Formats: sequence, C-alpha cells, structure tokens
Amino acid sequence: MKIKQLTFYFLVIILLSITNLQIDNSLSLSHQLYLLANSATTIPFADVFFLHAQLPRLAMTVVIGGLFGVVGSLMQQLTQNNLTSPLTLGTSSGAWLALVIVNIWFTGWVTDYSAVAATIGALLAFSLVIIIAGIRNMTGLPLVVSGMVVNILLGAIATALVTLNSQFAQNIFMWGAGDLAQDGWDKVYWLLPRITPVLLIFIFAPRILTLLRLGHEGAAARGLSVLPAFAFFIILSTWLVSVSITAVGVISFIGLLAPNIVRTLGARTASQELIASGLMGICLLLITDSLAIWVGQWLNTVIPSGVTAAAIGAPALIWFSRKKMRAQDQLSISIISQTKRISNYTVIGITALLILGLALTLFIHINERQWLWEIPSVYQWALRFPRLLTALFAGVALAIAGVILQRLIYNPLASPDILGVSSGATFALVFSSLILGSTLQTSQWGTALLGSGVVMIILLVLGKRHQYAPASLILTGIALTASLEAFIQFFLAKGSLSSYKILLWLSGSTYRVTGQQAIYFALAIIFIVGVVLLLTRWLALISIGRNFALARGLHTAQASIILLIIVSLLCALVTSTVGPIAFIGLVAPHMAVLIGAQKIKSQLILSGLIGATLMVWADWLGQVLIYPAQIAAGTLVAILGGSYFLCLMLLNRSR
Repeated sequence: MKIKQLTFYFLVIILLSITNLQIDNSLSLSHQLYLLANSATTIPFADVFFLHAQLPRLAMTVVIGGLFGVVGSLMQQLTQNNLTSPLTLGTSSGAWLALVIVNIWFTGWVTDYSAVAATIGALLAFSLVIIIAGIRNMTGLPLVVSGMVVNILLGAIATALVTLNSQFAQNIFMWGAGDLAQDGWDKVYWLLPRITPVLLIFIFAPRILTLLRLGHEGAAARGLSVLPAFAFFIILSTWLVSVSITAVGVISFIGLLAPNIVRTLGARTASQELIASGLMGICLLLITDSLAIWVGQWLNTVIPSGVTAAAIGAPALIWFSRKKMRAQDQLSISIISQTKRISNYTVIGITALLILGLALTLFIHINERQWLWEIPSVYQWALRFPRLLTALFAGVALAIAGVILQRLIYNPLASPDILGVSSGATFALVFSSLILGSTLQTSQWGTALLGSGVVMIILLVLGKRHQYAPASLILTGIALTASLEAFIQFFLAKGSLSSYKILLWLSGSTYRVTGQQAIYFALAIIFIVGVVLLLTRWLALISIGRNFALARGLHTAQASIILLIIVSLLCALVTSTVGPIAFIGLVAPHMAVLIGAQKIKSQLILSGLIGATLMVWADWLGQVLIYPAQIAAGTLVAILGGSYFLCLMLLNRSR
C-alpha cells in the first residue's frame, strides 16, 4: 500500500479511537492523556473506569476488528468468492455449538479449552460445508447456501441444548449478541498471544493468494501445492475466528464487508487487500462500537456491539449485492426433480405415516417405566389434542407458503425461513412482548403479520433489480435474518424474567397452545388453504411466466400481491402460535416434486400432506425421545429438515 493510504487509515483509526473514548466519559481529554502517561493507581472511580474498562474495550475493538478484516480478506481470496466470511461459511454456528457443549457438560474446560473446542466446532462446520458444496463450487452461490443451511442446522441443535439446560442460558445469550465490554485487561492478555499466528498470513499468504488468482490449475502449474496451502490457511483462519468468538462472542459482517469495501476503494494486490482489510475492519468495528455505546447511553441500557454491527452490516451487504454481482455469484442451485407421475402407493404411504403419527400422539401413554397403549382420559385429551391439531395445521400452512413462494419467485430455494419472512414475524412478536408488554400468544396474529409483511415487501423491492435471482434474494434474506436475529439476541441478553420463556417460544413448541386457540388456528388455516386452492390457476399461469399470464388475461401484479399477502398471513399465524419453524416450507415442496407432483394443485395438496406429517412426527418424537424432558417440535424439525436438505444437496452434487 502507498504511504498516503496507510497514513489516511491510521489517522482515521486514531480519530475514531479518540471519539470512542469520549462517549460516556466524564474525564477531560487532557486528564485522559495524563492517566495514560502516569500508571500510578488512582482513587476516583472515573479514572479506574477509564483505565480498566474503556481502554481495554478500545484495545479489544481494535484487535478484533483488524483480525476479522484480515481473516475475511484471506477467506475471500482463497475461495475467490466475495461472499465468503465466517458468517456465511457456518463457522460461527459451529463454534457456538461447541462452546454451548463445553459450558454445559465440560465446565472444567471452559477456562483453558474453550478456544480449542470452538476451533474444532468451526472446522467441523466448515468441513460439512465443503462436503456439501464441493471443492470446485467454492466460488459460487452453492457455498453460501450450504453455509446458510449448516448455520440453521447447528443453531437448532444449540438451541435445543440451551432450552434443556436453562441455567446456562444467560451467558450464552450475551455471547450470542457479541459484547466488547471489558472489566479489566485479562481477556486482552488472554487473546493477544493466541492471535500471533496472524503474522503467518502477512508473511506467506500474499504470494500464494497471487498464484491462486490464476486458478487452481494455473497455480499448480507454477509449483504451488494448492490443497495443502488451502487447508493450512483455512485452519489458521478458523483458529483466529474461534479465539475471537470465544473472547467477545459473535460479531457479524465485519469480515464480510471490510474486504469488499477496500476492493471498491482500489485495493488490487493480495498484500494490499490484506493490509487494507485489517485497517478497514478496525474502522468499521470502532464505528459500530461507538454507536453501541452512544445508543446504550441514550436508552440507558447495554447495547451489545454485535447488534449494531448487524444493524449496519445488513444494509451494507444488501447494497453491495445489488451494486454488482459477478457471474459466479449468480450461480443457482439445482435441486433434483423427477418427471415421473405420482404413485398411489406413495401417497398411501405418506397418509399412513400421518395417521400413525396421529395415533401415537393420542394413544401412547408414557410413564417412568413403560409405554402403554390406552384411550386418553379427559385430562390427557385436553393436553394432547391442542398440540396435535396445532402441529398438523402448522405443517400444512408452512408447506403451502413454501410452494407459493417458489412458484412466484421462480426460485427452488424460496421459503419463509430462508428468505427471512419468518424472522420478520419473530422479531415483531419478541419486540412487542418485551417492549410493549404483550404476550406471545395467538392474539398477536396482527403483529406477526406486520413483521412478515414488511420483510416480504423489502425482499420484493430489492429483488426486482436482479429479476428475483436466487443469489439476490438469498443474500438479502441472509442479511435481514442476521440483522433481526441480532436484535432478538439483544432482547434475550437483557436478562429479564421472560427471556427464557421467549427462548422456549423461539424453539417452536406446541406445548402452550390451548384448545380454543388450536381450533381457531386450524379454522384459519383451513380457510386460507381453501382460498389458495381456488387461486391455483393464478399460480399455474405465473409459474409459466408473467408475460404468458398477462397474455391470458391475468393481472400479474395484483395476483402476486394477493398471493404474497397469503404467504405473510400463513407465516404470521404459525409464528405467533407455535414460534419460528425452519425448513418445512423448503423441504415439503421439494419432496412433493421428487415424488412426482408437477402440477400446482397436486403439489399444494401433497406438500401440505408432507408438511403435516413432518410436524406431527417431530412433535411426538420431541415428547418421547428424552422423556420426561422434551425437545420442541420446531427444533427437531429443523434438525431433521436440515439434515434432509443437506443430503439432497449432496446427492444433487454427486449426480
């Protein structure tokens, strides 16, 4: 880099650092400089706070920002993919799951081995992404989608563990929100020796990254052992990310945005990009941390820096994805489909599975010693019937919503949870619950509808430029979901009495639904599905093409708006009643197509049947697998659905 550019970055960092120290500080600048020059112990609390809280926080911000910037640039140059980062590769979720396991079952290891456990978890998550996407698909959308699916899957497992071990929930909430606050220099001293391997990146990476710009074959022809070099730097990056996450929690978007910004500003060589990304990462995290401190002071509460990083990073990611998308960034995911006709035996088999799930839920009684088959008593019926009815129609609703979205947007990856529609409803409900004091019950259908509707409108407005291409919508969905989930983590980290109750609701459980609520919910879903079946001609025409639909007399704009309102309403009903449910809206339509449902009406009916079956079985298995404890249906169906989708992508790649 040129001397002028380095000087500019350092001046900006110094200015931002000074600004960061002035927020929530009663000391004058001259007194701060005096304290820095004189290390003697001071008595006033303001002096102690400056030396042992503000300065360590500033040091941690500079170190973490620079580290994420360098690692993000290294990952993106290694994969030749501008969308690569710990956020999109599943490594953050892998590290989170590993830390949850250590905090629950291996408490004696927390002090000494947390970073090692987080590294192992992150490496396993990244290995899973590589297995799914394939080493030759590191430059395209398959890598991002694989990482997103791994994030949801591992996040669901971690959520299940937290809900079963509530005594550890509070620390994990704050960690998930990303907190840079310090109460001394201990964490800084702990982190610094563990990140010294970052020097290896500056020493050895530039030449290797320069060769990789020629492609794997070109680099190999010039004597580079591509696979060992790739593996070494990925392991090194994962270690650096893991120790950072162990120290401060999840800070999203910094590693994704910093390299993209410096490339826009003119960084060309591998060495320039690494250095500039590290400096830009420091600037970005200083800005977000200063904003967190200022907003927290204004609201008289603690705002984790990860929340402000997500709030700033999500719009920036959307802007970058809209500004310019390279050809490899627009690669789509093709899911295996069949042209065979639907077999009657297949439909009978699925129906039989559904009936068996209904029967097991109603008639199997479990106690500490044995399972009994018996007619439920009035009390047992009052407990089981609402759960069964809710699970049944939640599966139907999400499956129908998934079919509509995929047909409308011409995107096989469209579903309420992937695109952030469910996250919008979730955020609206959690916000109204904690801020306005309302309850997370079916009375909040309107609030959930507002949240999901806003997200849907944002997706449609932003996706129009790229004609609703998979990459555009998925990136926008990732950005919105990450931002909304960061705010939800903030609400949970506040430590209020309702935090753990909200976590239980976020896991997607049917246990608290009353009989009256279940009946209202079922009737509402039946009515909406009936309306959808009457509108199948609209979906069929739009599926062929909007110009074709216009030529056949259909007003496609109005039809699309009505259908999207239906999707938002279905998501709102399910989310407010059960909680957020992942993968049903993605998996059920694909399974219907695999079975042979090519026509819209048959796909709707068969998807609804599959969705109901999955939810009923997930609800029952969640009640009996670890009896007397329970796993929420939403958590279990996310694990099952995520595993199925990963297997489907693996099979697709092998073919």
